[in-house]
Amino acid sequence: MTSRLILWALRARGGLSAVVMACNLGGLAVITTELFLSGFLSRLGSDWMRTFVYVSIYPTIGALVGIALAVRDRRHYFGWLDQRRPPTEREAKRLLQLPLSITARALAIWLPGVFIAAAIFSHATEERSFPVVLSMFTLGGLESAALTFLIVDRLIRPTIPVVAEVLDETAHWSNTVLARVLVTFAVAGAVPLFMLITVLADPSTDSQDRIRTGIYMAIVGLSAGVVATAALARAVATPMHTLRDALDRIAHGDLDARVTINSTSEIGRLEHSVNELAANLSERERMRTVFGRHVGTEVAERALSGSPSLTGDMRVVTALFVDVTGSVAMATELAPHDFVAKLNRLLSTVVAATEDNHGLVNKFEGDAALCIFGAPIALDDNATPALIAARRIRDEVEILGELEVGIGIARGLVFAGDVGTDTRLEFTVIGDAVNEAARLTTEAKQVPRRILASQAVIDAACDAERTRWTHFDTLQLRGRKEPTPCWTDVPSPAHRNGSAPRADRPSAAPLPQEPAADRAADR
Repeated sequence: MTSRLILWALRARGGLSAVVMACNLGGLAVITTELFLSGFLSRLGSDWMRTFVYVSIYPTIGALVGIALAVRDRRHYFGWLDQRRPPTEREAKRLLQLPLSITARALAIWLPGVFIAAAIFSHATEERSFPVVLSMFTLGGLESAALTFLIVDRLIRPTIPVVAEVLDETAHWSNTVLARVLVTFAVAGAVPLFMLITVLADPSTDSQDRIRTGIYMAIVGLSAGVVATAALARAVATPMHTLRDALDRIAHGDLDARVTINSTSEIGRLEHSVNELAANLSERERMRTVFGRHVGTEVAERALSGSPSLTGDMRVVTALFVDVTGSVAMATELAPHDFVAKLNRLLSTVVAATEDNHGLVNKFEGDAALCIFGAPIALDDNATPALIAARRIRDEVEILGELEVGIGIARGLVFAGDVGTDTRLEFTVIGDAVNEAARLTTEAKQVPRRILASQAVIDAACDAERTRWTHFDTLQLRGRKEPTPCWTDVPSPAHRNGSAPRADRPSAAPLPQEPAADRAADR
């Protein structure tokens, strides 16, 4: 019901003026109550009618002026709402100042009337108690202004989500939690107490009126205090509960969590900050994902969490190099998009097999790929995962039947870290193991099983994996002084029985070799 009334007051052309008038009537109610409790009305004598006529002149004029200004304010502050469009930045900033502006104007209209009415009432009594009457009317004006501030502040709250889309900052100093608490205290606590003090301080008030005033003000103060405290607590607790739920969702990985900005106070700023937090984390996660797709998840994590300086260390790693056989001829025979599609299917296999075995696809070099096991994340055994990944890549490529590959695996001490400059870095591995893996790849293209591993890799593998491999030959690799013992994997029983994939069968004459592996070996 309250929400519907607020929406009506917000949308109706006379809604703002109705709110202002209701607040002014609240102030008049305070004054009337004080005059009644203090027994002041009974001291006006027989000419009380004329006195009330004189006193009502200024309030009538003030009410008409207030209504006219409120109608103007409706067009001035909410014109964009009537036009069904978002506010401009200037209109949004102006709207945030509406509670303070209307409150200040209400006080300006009340102030002359307070002095005029106090003078007329005090003149109509024999006691001439101008200070007492002035205090009563002042309290009424302050109550009216305070109600105006709180109600108008609540009135504009449904527009804050729209304003928040225009402004980065929806907080205004006049609408802070502290200001609302102080104004609420004034309405619910301070005014009733000052009313009691005013009546008790009037020497013309008899003891019976004072007792009645004390009881009445105690009841009003307690009732208003309970209602105001409950409303204030709810106004703070409800958005806090929403914020807590949003932060819990963000903490559990739901980076799409957002809260509606419904306040111009510090709570609204906190709501805005939570949305910014979720947006920044979402953008960071997007960057991590995109970055990881280009350089690998591990390298992306290392770059995002570390310093931008050049870093690296020496590690014993296992390098796995995959290169396509006859890619030059295929690139000539196939349309570019067909060749790229086949190459992407191969590289998908390479990435899946490598990452499933805790390795890193360090880089793609045309139709070749360099995979590293043991950097940047150290592994207790980096040889066994590399051998398993090599067999899986070879088997899945054979099942697809689109390409022929050679796979070389070597192990040794390398530099693993960043190379480049302060403005452009790349994580890479540099060492003899990479060169050896590239040379083995070139030789592996002529081997029936299409895989060659160095002796160091086999020696470092676990026993179960080592039994899957057999010595193939000792080869003199280009650019190396010493011959290299080479191993290839043992065909499974299915292969021996004649149901092996194409790689176990005699291969056709080798296609022209591309220089990708040789380029990698020249590191």
